[in-house]
Amino acid sequence: MQDRPDPDALLQRIQQEQAQQQRGRLKVFFGACAGVGKTFAMLSAARAAQAQGLPVTIGVVETHGRTDTEALTAHLPRLPLRALPYKDRTLPEFDLDAALAWGAANPEGLVLLDELAHSNVAGSRHPKRWQDAEELLAAGIDVWSTMNVQHLESLNDIVSGITGIRVWETVPDQFFDAADEVVVVDLPPDELLARLKAGKVYLPQQAERAAANFFRKGNLLALRELALRRTADRVDDEMRAYRRASTTTPEAVWPNREALLACVGTGDNAEKVVRSCARLAAQLDLPWHAVHVETPEQQGQSATLHPQVERTLKIAQQLGAAACAVLPAAQPAQALVRYAREHNLVRVVMGRSTRRWPWQATLAEQIGQSASDLDLLQVGTLPSRDAATDRKAPRTSTAAPRAAFWPGYIAAALACCIAAVIATPLANVLELTNIVMLFLLVVVGVALRFGRGPAIMAAFLGVGFFDFFFVPPRFNFAVSDAQYVVTFAVMLVVALVVGQLTAGLKVQAEAATDREHRVRSLYDMARDLSAALLPEQVAEIGARFITGEFSAGSTLVVADDDNRLQVLPGGTAPVDMAVAQWAFERGEPAGRGTDTLHSSPTLVLPLKAPMRIRGVLVVAMPQGEVPGVEPRRLLQTCASLLAISLERIHYIDVAQKSTVQIESERLRNSLLSAISHDLRTPLASLVGLTESLAMVQPPLPAHQQELTGAIQQSAQRMSALVNNLLDMARLEAGAVQLSKAWQPLEEVVGSALAASAPAIAAHRVEVTLPDDLPLLQIDAVLMERVLVNLLENAAKYTPAGTTIHISAQPQSDAVALTLTDEGPGLPKGREELLFEKFERGARESATPGVGLGLAICRAIVQAHGGSIRGDTIHNAQGQPTGARFTLLLPRGTPPTDLGDDADA
Repeated sequence: MQDRPDPDALLQRIQQEQAQQQRGRLKVFFGACAGVGKTFAMLSAARAAQAQGLPVTIGVVETHGRTDTEALTAHLPRLPLRALPYKDRTLPEFDLDAALAWGAANPEGLVLLDELAHSNVAGSRHPKRWQDAEELLAAGIDVWSTMNVQHLESLNDIVSGITGIRVWETVPDQFFDAADEVVVVDLPPDELLARLKAGKVYLPQQAERAAANFFRKGNLLALRELALRRTADRVDDEMRAYRRASTTTPEAVWPNREALLACVGTGDNAEKVVRSCARLAAQLDLPWHAVHVETPEQQGQSATLHPQVERTLKIAQQLGAAACAVLPAAQPAQALVRYAREHNLVRVVMGRSTRRWPWQATLAEQIGQSASDLDLLQVGTLPSRDAATDRKAPRTSTAAPRAAFWPGYIAAALACCIAAVIATPLANVLELTNIVMLFLLVVVGVALRFGRGPAIMAAFLGVGFFDFFFVPPRFNFAVSDAQYVVTFAVMLVVALVVGQLTAGLKVQAEAATDREHRVRSLYDMARDLSAALLPEQVAEIGARFITGEFSAGSTLVVADDDNRLQVLPGGTAPVDMAVAQWAFERGEPAGRGTDTLHSSPTLVLPLKAPMRIRGVLVVAMPQGEVPGVEPRRLLQTCASLLAISLERIHYIDVAQKSTVQIESERLRNSLLSAISHDLRTPLASLVGLTESLAMVQPPLPAHQQELTGAIQQSAQRMSALVNNLLDMARLEAGAVQLSKAWQPLEEVVGSALAASAPAIAAHRVEVTLPDDLPLLQIDAVLMERVLVNLLENAAKYTPAGTTIHISAQPQSDAVALTLTDEGPGLPKGREELLFEKFERGARESATPGVGLGLAICRAIVQAHGGSIRGDTIHNAQGQPTGARFTLLLPRGTPPTDLGDDADA
């Protein structure tokens, strides 16, 4: 039954295989650096695949002018490249849509996509070529590609430290590890340098510079080692995955790559074993595991782990052990061999052990007899200066108190006496074999109730009582028939074996029951947490679990949106906020039983959720106990469940607030749009009536003309406000369609100055536009609206007579348009907030407006693919001297002929 496969694992494996069948296959030709022949190897393999009838096409292949590589592409079809504008020229780029269409027409087709880490030209669907490959694979199209070791994300900093050159184009390790096949293309450094010198890698001038910098022999050796080691790691992972997926337990260790296993015992040399294994692993650069086998005797002596073992496993974690495990098993040798074979650990490091009995094999001998494929390394114990003192000093035992030691033996003796008393009147009725069965039954009962020691005593007493009371001659230990000696021996052996097996099974059953209880408690906790909607409910559920499992108190401390810790009510454990803050900031346990602030009476565990740390869990163990390895692991699982539940509640709250906000925005926009439409007609009539009153004959008296002008200005200002409301509603609804055309920025600035002339009449305006400004593809009407809003905003908030300055500066991929004024500047800390709807510099201000001008500016600029920001200008003394708004408008490549079809 031990070799029966896990049904869940089989189901997951089947699902992965089905998903893999629907997905394309990725093959990567992997090398240490440029020039080793990756592209050549890929094209050669593609030619061979094409000869076998597989449809192959070239998506992108970079030959770098190498004639032998170019010759391999002669008979392979190519997909046309896509021309994309970049700065002042046009660059060819991989056409992803053409590759997808080709793959749909060729279901088993293969696309060659060279240089996996390449960055695509701006305007492509994906910024990286590996993302293009991911989309092709998701569509079921096979992809072959190439890459160098320096392009792996995890090794990028290592390579830059070796070569002194930082590579910015990288591929995530997850994508590389997900490749179905990796082919290493390797070339010795001397041959590569010869190819470089012969001009087969770069042009002569480039080759000379490369040989003096990147292509130095030391660099090539280091890169080659990195590439081979990274590939070996991948192959090792695949091998271990295959062994785990096997339906049976591995029968032997495959010494393809060495790894170490440290056997942690309860003796004095346990720490030395771990430290020796850690040093050996560091010297050989190998992974290592630390394992302790907990026997039924140890489980029966104490419910917690041995302090020496717990301390040693903690040291192993600190020294970098890949895994630390506690294995419950009756046979330590078999458990260690099984663990070593499952994890493919070649060398076993253990301490020297002595035999208890001359006929009993040591643990090392047992492992050697059952697993000849494992290498055993035994570590001796060095005598210390205080060895004699240590031998004389009393030891702390994890066994039960002596008061609980004797009742089992007394009960075993009484049980044997009772069995003898019961069997005495039946001696003339029952056969001696049946009386033997009665004493064996007593041994089984004692083993079930009191364990191994009393069972052994019951076995010897049973044999003695049987001989004394029932074997003739009775009431002495003399034996008339020598055959009874065989009976006594068989009876004793059977009693001992049955007693030991019964006691062992009892301990294992109790351990399994405890584990099942923990799993059920975690399940009940997870089920209750899934229905919790408030942090207080999460705290209550966690406290109920910890109280039931550990009889301990607990308090949940959660972090708000500003990372301030808040203690939830209802907690039963005292909270030291200094310890809680330390654990929260560093994400590590603190307090009782840890290396940090261990004098604290409580244990503080961080609540690590997938997105962030949500707070801490404070646990107060009863009577100041220190939780062992298994309780600590259970508490950490509890903390993880609490953290996930708190994160779920947080995002539920975020989703509810977002839904309410979206609905509020929709209703507000609908209301504003409806009101604005209804206000436009009376406002237009009001403006028209005031204009008519200004033209009546004879003219109105002076005071009436003044009132008419005031009414007209107010109506125009209200009309502009209504237009802003309508524009904002249409922009957010997506109803505004940009009418882009190639326009000179000078004309847009000029029309904006003319449109805002009444508002800026009391200010000086200086315009500085260079002669080499490029044409911009913009909607001139909307962009004019942006400038008008900025000019009117500057006129509102700056004193009369000050200067408003407009300037522009071309950049590599954009044009920066800047408008500055000489006013009080923007409110500190609210520069970005001013671009939100209905936000103003001051909540209450005599300056008219509702805070929509800048919001409309940002919406229009973003619709053009640009950005706008505002900041405050300061003088040398740090005092504000004005506000500055900067627009970045994307710069494209206009067509050469801008005649009548320029607007098309």
